[in-house]
Amino acid sequence: KDVQKEREPHVYLSKEEVKEKIQSYNSSVTDKLKMTLNANGIYTGFIKVQMELCRPITVQSSQSQGRRAHSNNETAFYLPDGCVNTLHISSTNTVREVIEALLKKFFVADNPAKFALYKRCHKEDQVYTCKLSDREHPLYLRLVAGPRTEMLSFVLREHETGEVMWEAFSIPELQNFLRILDKEENDQLQILKNRYAAYRGKLEEALRGVLKPG
Repeated sequence: KDVQKEREPHVYLSKEEVKEKIQSYNSSVTDKLKMTLNANGIYTGFIKVQMELCRPITVQSSQSQGRRAHSNNETAFYLPDGCVNTLHISSTNTVREVIEALLKKFFVADNPAKFALYKRCHKEDQVYTCKLSDREHPLYLRLVAGPRTEMLSFVLREHETGEVMWEAFSIPELQNFLRILDKEENDQLQILKNRYAAYRGKLEEALRGVLKPG
């Protein structure tokens, strides 16, 4: 179930405590995605983020990367459900920076403000999903929870419908959304027409058999 919680307090760890937790974390890692503690106390590591996007995303073409794309250089499409991406980040990176890095990695042109990062955790045989504050640090949460994704995982979603900042969408994006919806509607209509045409054919064939002389 999804729950909205207040931001959990960040427990500041000493450098020695961080070192011990990283050693414990790395000893439990099974996918070689270990954490590294630097001399300045900042540590780096990996997080996996599952993409659960209901609306289409806008992706820049290779010719438009690095500059503002025109509408004819952008494509809107639905991301496959359950897609998981791995990011290498540091303990100083915030939720907002993680979202921006994810979008940049896949050349997504949409405004980062349209998205939110959630944490999903298991407590008392139930799954809880909580939206993270923009200023929280995902790698710290990963370190404290340990490497097991069934204990803690990250999910990227759009903001809830009531939270969508429609002004963040450009006219070409909205037009792309409408084109996609029109195509889906036409595809579903064609499927229904084909289904009923096949059903009509079978009924007519059965009637001809019943009405056949003799």
